[in-house]
Amino acid sequence: MPALIPSDYIATITWLGVTSDRSSTMRSEARDMVDVSYDGFVGEARSGLMRASCPRVTNQYPQGTEIRNTRQISILSAEEMAEAAATLKLDALDPAWLGASLIVEGIPDFTHIPPSSRLLSENGTCFVIDMENRPCNITGREVERAMPGHGIRYKQAATGKRGVTAWVEHAGTLKIGDELRLFVPDQPAWNPTPG
Repeated sequence: MPALIPSDYIATITWLGVTSDRSSTMRSEARDMVDVSYDGFVGEARSGLMRASCPRVTNQYPQGTEIRNTRQISILSAEEMAEAAATLKLDALDPAWLGASLIVEGIPDFTHIPPSSRLLSENGTCFVIDMENRPCNITGREVERAMPGHGIRYKQAATGKRGVTAWVEHAGTLKIGDELRLFVPDQPAWNPTPG
């Protein structure tokens, strides 16, 4: 029996972006189409099979340790972005401000889909979900730069709504309007204290 179950959820890609130079800004630039390699989106500053560890994994490694790059792609939900924008009393949040790679529509509670789930396009391009991408102060600064007075509240508004990070399992291409089927792991939730 396969270890991944196709769900009934299909997401539609509504936005694609590339952050080409993180030394100047984490903002991403909109694209109609992207080439996807095993390193990530071609031209993306977060691309690469390996990366330097960051504060998110300091319980495991000293900062700067070379580790596998499971954060090649930043995927957010259009619906959750709209919820965060409403909390901030904004009409919308521009995906570029958030350094997004991919915005999808059509999967409820997207930020909390199980780690190791897959998003598979019709042409075979596939991403493995690593984990929830928690909001950070860097993103808040980008929102503040665009919408003064709102960035300081972004982290709280986006908690539980910041999407996920992912890595490329199968390379290909993606364009606006492509559909991604969600596959989820066929296993029970972890229960360290059964009974």
